[in-house]
Amino acid sequence: MPKTLPPWKIKRKLIVKAEEETDPRYGHQPAERPIQDYIRFGVINLDKPAGPSSHEVTAWAKRLLSISHAGHGGTLEA
Repeated sequence: MPKTLPPWKIKRKLIVKAEEETDPRYGHQPAERPIQDYIRFGVINLDKPAGPSSHEVTAWAKRLLSISHAGHGGTLEA
């Protein structure tokens, strides 16, 4: 039976099948997308740090983004 390596010891390489440009009429590259688009479409992917509760982080996001409605999906606690 072959030995299983831990994930951090596995050598990986990125395979790109095609390079394409995004037509600005149809959206943005994720790294260039303005925060207004994330808010408009309703999803922000957040990596919550250990310590504050999910409810606290949701309250911070509401205050920082000046929005009245926000929530989280599922349990975010470790």
